[in-house]
Amino acid sequence: MDNSSSSGSSSGSQPERLPEAAPQDRPGRQPAARPFAEPSEGDLRASDADRERVAAALRDAYAEGRLDVEEHSQRLDAAYAAKTLGELVPLTRDLPAHEQVRPRAAPSASAPEPLPVSGPGDNEVVAIFGGAVRKGRFRTGRFMRARAIFGGITIDLSEAVFDGPELVIEVSAIFGGVEVKVPDHVSLHGGGAGIFGGFDVREEEGTEPNGPVVTIRGKAVFGGVSARQRRHAS
Repeated sequence: MDNSSSSGSSSGSQPERLPEAAPQDRPGRQPAARPFAEPSEGDLRASDADRERVAAALRDAYAEGRLDVEEHSQRLDAAYAAKTLGELVPLTRDLPAHEQVRPRAAPSASAPEPLPVSGPGDNEVVAIFGGAVRKGRFRTGRFMRARAIFGGITIDLSEAVFDGPELVIEVSAIFGGVEVKVPDHVSLHGGGAGIFGGFDVREEEGTEPNGPVVTIRGKAVFGGVSARQRRHAS
């Protein structure tokens, strides 16, 4: 008589129990999130609006004489090349506008603040039966218009503060003339139509690879338009 089954049931051994699943491995439970270090404010990525605010402050500082041409150019290049907020902070640290433009992490997404722009009269030069000159330190904006009707206009950008990588000047000379002068660090491009007149833009690259670009376009009717780089005396 086989007593194996009865002996197995009568033994005091208990059936082997599987190991209990760890709490994080139980179905329906998510693993606990691992803590990580929050990025510092300076490590956050800079937005286009952050870069533009700092660039505008640098242009104002140059226009006020707080920065020379070389300092302004170097800091402006650094502002547009900045990847993080921390890279922008040192560019205005020694300027009065630092606290107003110092980039800070925004608590929520918001529309970028518009840049300050010049009024319409500042971006348009008109000469009718007369003459007009635009020169000295002024903010160019990104678009200018020059209209000479039986008159003459001179636009000298040698000391101007550029508000962006490109300035477009639209000219119209009717029985008149428009002359544009740009500094040698600025590239000059463009062209237009001469109708019984002349439209002469000498296209030249600036001495600064990342310097501003001035683009001339428009027409000359019984008049003349000329644009040249203004070389510094050696």
